[in-house]
Amino acid sequence: MTVEFVLPDAVVTRNLSKQFSNCLALNDVSLRVAEGEMVALLGASGSGKSTLLRHLPGFVTGNEGEVEVLGKTIQRGGRLTPCIRQVRQQIGFVFQQFNLVQRLPVITNVLIGQLPQTTWWRSLLMRFSMAQRQQALQALISVGIEHTAWQRASTLSGGQQQRAALARCLVQGARLILADEPIASLDPESSRKVMELFVMMNRQHHCTVLVSLHQVEFAIRYFPRTIALNAGRVVYDGPSSDLTPALLAELYGSEAHELFSPAFPSPHQVNGLTPPPTQLPFV
Repeated sequence: MTVEFVLPDAVVTRNLSKQFSNCLALNDVSLRVAEGEMVALLGASGSGKSTLLRHLPGFVTGNEGEVEVLGKTIQRGGRLTPCIRQVRQQIGFVFQQFNLVQRLPVITNVLIGQLPQTTWWRSLLMRFSMAQRQQALQALISVGIEHTAWQRASTLSGGQQQRAALARCLVQGARLILADEPIASLDPESSRKVMELFVMMNRQHHCTVLVSLHQVEFAIRYFPRTIALNAGRVVYDGPSSDLTPALLAELYGSEAHELFSPAFPSPHQVNGLTPPPTQLPFV
């Protein structure tokens, strides 16, 4: 007799809808992401990717539906629940425009991820312990930019700033990493490094990773599963390897050109990088 182990859910949305003025941004969205998964969120401009991501930490509340994160209901029927602050401490959010304090040193920006676990007077004065500083430096080593620790964030390139944001998630001890188009403004090499860091965080730190992307190439290369949105609805949820120009043309019509290049790599042509497993080896 074989016993099948079912992973607990990291993210669940049930019949989630959100309307801005006359625009229905999310339309009855129901999905599940298991703990330890790496999932790409794909869609053309205006499909609802960013709106969906912002509902998960409670930055935005829906008009209808329910959101559950890490086993706790954080919003229901347009209202946040009392546990939202506790759950947010376990969510790392990576923004397209880095969201660093430009005048502060890089290591201080990383240490900000420790604020929820820091006593109120230390957090007020931005006084961190030696152990916290060592942890922040180790996080910068993990993302390969330890040499920038005492530089102002404003002196870093876009790719370096995004890696600093990921180091902040590591210091925070986030169990769920959400990223909203984190490579949209980066060059191809910086994009590759950032994507590989998401893989590292998933494999080595056991983080669940949900990343919105604008190009299907990166979904196929780095993510076993893709959820695709169109006009606020889930139109695809399945293996990234099944995404083809023909399927995307069927799902998106004339908008499909936004999602793929004429010659994107097959899932078996990934420049030597082994695609992440559907389930992590520690399970």
